[in-house]
Amino acid sequence: MMKPPASNQGRQPETGMQRRVLLVEDHPIFRKGIAMLLQHEPDLIICGEAETASHALELVDQVVPDIVVADITLKDTNGIELVKALKAMRPEIPVLVLSMHEESLYAERALRAGARGYLMKQAPPEQVVAAIRQVLRGELYLSASAHLRMLNTFITGQRDPTGDPVSKLSDRELEVFELLGKGHGTSMIAQELRLSVKTIEAHRAHIKTKLGLTTAPELMRAAVEWMTRKSGTPH
Repeated sequence: MMKPPASNQGRQPETGMQRRVLLVEDHPIFRKGIAMLLQHEPDLIICGEAETASHALELVDQVVPDIVVADITLKDTNGIELVKALKAMRPEIPVLVLSMHEESLYAERALRAGARGYLMKQAPPEQVVAAIRQVLRGELYLSASAHLRMLNTFITGQRDPTGDPVSKLSDRELEVFELLGKGHGTSMIAQELRLSVKTIEAHRAHIKTKLGLTTAPELMRAAVEWMTRKSGTPH
């Protein structure tokens, strides 16, 4: 059952067994901060750290974590695609997404991809630990606000409560849109995502339609503006 955070959710398990945590985060300072935080928790231990999705997928089989804590923004792909890959590769290992990116756009995507929770990086340290433990107990974790937003979506059927057209994009379209915003061309995106140029061109056309754009320059401008807004705070 999905639960918003409560005061007793940070309690330590009574078994005394250490649970293994794999951190996937491309920002070294934040990654080390989480590692230092968990060092003080007797029931949790860091078994590996990765900056990229590809390295994370390699480590999963090597270190066999009990949980993966991953960011949305990674150097080689986004965390949503990593969640999907982990779900297909090791479905028994839960993933908690910990990111600066807005819950209203990414939390539901993360859960649909197979994550067991989503938490903003602005959360206090004790909430991060509580979220990890809750996911390890087999429960879903969302903030109270994200929980209410998704409940409202379920009741009303409205999937765009923020009014942001970007929320209409599929996960892959959003990934292409973000890469366009980073200045990557169609051929480069195709190579990075291991897709054909024709497929990327189709994604571009769908993005333009969903965002109400008509020309390639309009698409590029919208993508750059989107990435500029996202980079207003560190990821």
